[in-house]
Amino acid sequence: MIIQDVQSFVAGQWVGTDGSAREIRSAVTGEVIARAGNAGLDVDAMLNYARNVGGPTLRAMTFHERAKMLKALALHFGQHKQQLYDISFATGATQQDHLIDIDGGIGTMLVFASKGRREMPDALIYLDGEVEQLSRNGTFLGQHICTSLQGVAVHINAFNFPVWGMLEKLAPTLLAGVPAIVKPATVSCYVTAHAVKIMLDSGILPAGALQLVSGGLGRMLDKLTHQDVISFTGSADTAFKLRSAPHFQKNAIRFVAEQDSLNASILGPDAEQGTPEFDLFVKEAAREITVKAGQKCTAIRRIIAPDGQIAALIDALGARLAKTVIGDPADPETRMGALVSADQKQDVLNKAALIGHEAERVFGDPDLFDVVGASAEAGAFLPPMLYHCADPDAATHVHAVEAFGPVSTIMPYRDLDHAIGLANRGQGSLVASVITRDSDVARQVALGAGAYHGRLYFDNRDSMQEATGHGAPLPHMVHGGPGRAGGGEEMGGVRGVMHYMQRTAIQGSPDILTAVSGKWVPGAREVSNDDHPFTRCFHDLRLGETLHTQPRKVALEDIEQFAHFTGDTFYAHMDDAAAKRNPFFPGRVAHGYLLLSFAAGLFVQPDEGPVLANTGLDHLRFMKPIVAGDSIKVRLTVKQKTPRNAEYGEVRWHVTLTNQADDMVAEYELLTMNAYEVPIG
Repeated sequence: MIIQDVQSFVAGQWVGTDGSAREIRSAVTGEVIARAGNAGLDVDAMLNYARNVGGPTLRAMTFHERAKMLKALALHFGQHKQQLYDISFATGATQQDHLIDIDGGIGTMLVFASKGRREMPDALIYLDGEVEQLSRNGTFLGQHICTSLQGVAVHINAFNFPVWGMLEKLAPTLLAGVPAIVKPATVSCYVTAHAVKIMLDSGILPAGALQLVSGGLGRMLDKLTHQDVISFTGSADTAFKLRSAPHFQKNAIRFVAEQDSLNASILGPDAEQGTPEFDLFVKEAAREITVKAGQKCTAIRRIIAPDGQIAALIDALGARLAKTVIGDPADPETRMGALVSADQKQDVLNKAALIGHEAERVFGDPDLFDVVGASAEAGAFLPPMLYHCADPDAATHVHAVEAFGPVSTIMPYRDLDHAIGLANRGQGSLVASVITRDSDVARQVALGAGAYHGRLYFDNRDSMQEATGHGAPLPHMVHGGPGRAGGGEEMGGVRGVMHYMQRTAIQGSPDILTAVSGKWVPGAREVSNDDHPFTRCFHDLRLGETLHTQPRKVALEDIEQFAHFTGDTFYAHMDDAAAKRNPFFPGRVAHGYLLLSFAAGLFVQPDEGPVLANTGLDHLRFMKPIVAGDSIKVRLTVKQKTPRNAEYGEVRWHVTLTNQADDMVAEYELLTMNAYEVPIG
């Protein structure tokens, strides 16, 4: 057998192993399949390459350009994922496990690419929140902005997801404009290294954006600064050692951790045997015990059920687990493969023995189980194991020891408060799930357990066909948890990008804020143009370009016609006496939507041109009523421009309506899609 030399990618070059390299064995056969590690890696060169080559190039790209880069990478991955499937079987993972790891990682990149285009500007600065008025007349304002850190992100990843674990960190990092150095767990680093090679060979990434350490990091962490970030996934003990280092503390180095988690799943009091919820609970629990051989940070470690349902649940869950085919992960019939290594298998057995002091094993014998197509002795195989803790209040190990494998403990609760208390005894987890159709149960759990869990997953017959499952972290939602789970948050859409950016408060005049933010701020200078703005193409429009309309008088006949035509005969528009009894109105007033319609009639240029569509309005508010005989006029200003595709972009217009006394009547933001070129008729 050829033993692979797993290389590192250092400062633009692939570097092989040295005498310090560790052997890596197949999880299935126990044979040595690879070696990884080089104690002589030039960590200074890696950091300099990232900071001085990769960083400046990434920061010069807009969020949209980085998002397009992520999409291109994901699509390229999709064309080469079979290679990753083929080599990942040696980690003990099945084809279904590959879909979670490899396809899940690709999907995560695509989500971040989409969010980068849809929720972030085509700019270098991200605006956090709205403008704050810091002075009476609005000449001194504040705005929070986020800019890319000027360092490097060091990603320390766990063994269980060698592809997804890398990509779920890498996608928000690159979207933020920060280069990354990836350090996968050595035992499965050969998969990560191949994934990195696929990305680098694509030519999509700029030089310095991505480097790889296969093996140990050496003294790299000692050389980090406050501009750098460490994103860590692994054990609580390792996380504690890292975050406690004096160098980290002194320099306030950002540390994002996702670590041990004794996740719980609660069977709702309404989910009795015979209900769809009971069956769903059994299915979810069995899946979380067996997928990736239980080697998931989100797997269900504690099953919490009503006292009266315990016996039925043990029987049903045991019957479902008994159908699990354990064996060669490359065999399509296999439902659970091996643990990643013999060491990991022994660690799980040791942890299970501790749990066994407080709970009875009711399913799965590690000394007596069948393995199909492989050797139970040579490979790192274990059966799914279910324990029953009859007295969870007196127990300690079941709430403190995580056997990172196919092991879970079932325990009874008296009432919902008791169930919440048991779930919280894990001292912080990534996820807790509740299978219930009772909305009051869901609310009570959210209030009682929300502070202890990074994610609460509720499912029942109404959502189960589309729900993604207890153990599936999604890129749209935060992945992390308090306390034992590490206190970090990964992903969560744009929230995840913020880990690699600095939030800064900008204060100054409207013109200053407009220049810095790339978004016109009310009070800033207006730009005039002889042409109507609706006749100008997307790229020709300038921030602050403003149209002032002529006034239009609102007549009583207008109000009545609008009321009868639309059917909106609300008393404030039709009954003068009733309107006067309302503290908001002096008498009959014009409809707010009539004013919006009149406003459009004042500023719209009707001819065919670059304005393709009105796609909505935001932040509408009415400040002062209009009565018959009043006049309104409109100010229309280009506030922000965002390219959307190769043909058109979105223009956000700031619109104000004022009356004959120049009092503000209404304000909103209008959204239009504008072509880059005028359509030719």
